[in-house]
Amino acid sequence: MDIIIRVVTESWHVLVDAGPYLLFGFFVAGLLKGFVPDEYMARHLGKKSVGSVLKAAVVGVPLPLCSCGVLPTALGLRRQGASKGATTAFMISTPETGVDSMAVTYALIDPIMTVIRPIAASITAVFAGVLVNAFPDKKEPLPMASVVAAPDECGVGSCGCGHDHCSTDENLSIGAKFRLGMNYAFGEMIADIGRWLLVGVVIAGIISAVVPSDALDQYVGTGFLSYFVMLVVALPLYVCATASTPIAASLLLKGLSPGAALVFLLAGPATNGATITVMLKTLGKRAAGMYVLSIVVCSLALAWATDLLYLSLGLDITAVVGEVNEVTPYWLGVTSAVITLLLVAWSFVRPHSHNH
Repeated sequence: MDIIIRVVTESWHVLVDAGPYLLFGFFVAGLLKGFVPDEYMARHLGKKSVGSVLKAAVVGVPLPLCSCGVLPTALGLRRQGASKGATTAFMISTPETGVDSMAVTYALIDPIMTVIRPIAASITAVFAGVLVNAFPDKKEPLPMASVVAAPDECGVGSCGCGHDHCSTDENLSIGAKFRLGMNYAFGEMIADIGRWLLVGVVIAGIISAVVPSDALDQYVGTGFLSYFVMLVVALPLYVCATASTPIAASLLLKGLSPGAALVFLLAGPATNGATITVMLKTLGKRAAGMYVLSIVVCSLALAWATDLLYLSLGLDITAVVGEVNEVTPYWLGVTSAVITLLLVAWSFVRPHSHNH
């Protein structure tokens, strides 16, 4: 019983720390959805050039789609003429980071990791996209139109394009675009990400309450061994960028190095069974192989660079992660945590907009 109370208390602390940033992230996500038309993306991502890959990686960084939402969106882009490389880049940079997860990274980890994370996601995405364009498959996979909208791991058919709430009509008034964006952010996005986020928060609570503070040093070690351990854990795991952040923060407090935490933050959200299956079907074996290879290679290289950076700056990330609660007033954290829980509860009750 004592353990359960400790886990609940630790989980609540994580949610209180992250709450204000999480709601702010969802709000910005809604603005992006309401005011940036889908067609705008397709227009810029069509060519097989490095430029289109770069654009896809950069466009994907702020977008707050988890692996659920990114599959149908990426397939929509491919159908609208985006190159294989650009589609791959988008499929990596989008789930690995987003305005919501960056806000939570700032709240739970530190400002440096908040900057490193989107840069690392972009580098991985560009590397993968350029590789995919450089080594095309001998035979093309199925034509895009014959590929059914991707099933995702949230148990819904598709979060993606073709539905009314997906496209932004140019003729809508500013107020209508704002409403559309907010409905998406605090309705559909909460439904997609919310429950996974709570799972992440509870896992973080369990790690904080149960794992002894020297366990990672003893069993995981440091350097490349710890990076490989995190890769093995993260690659098959289904966890979205926002939900992976509290888990990484609690592992950091237990002695995980910043680089090893970055491996978890990059590889966890970008790879899971559904993503790989859909890539095999729509972009071909070679592209799917390059996708996984790029994530592995870049995660390891960027982890090493990150640890080197923290070392050269003489920073102890454990101390910074421990100090996090002083950023926002406690009442704001509690209010935001309660609002987040209510929104997630409401997403279970309300009829899903997915299932038109």
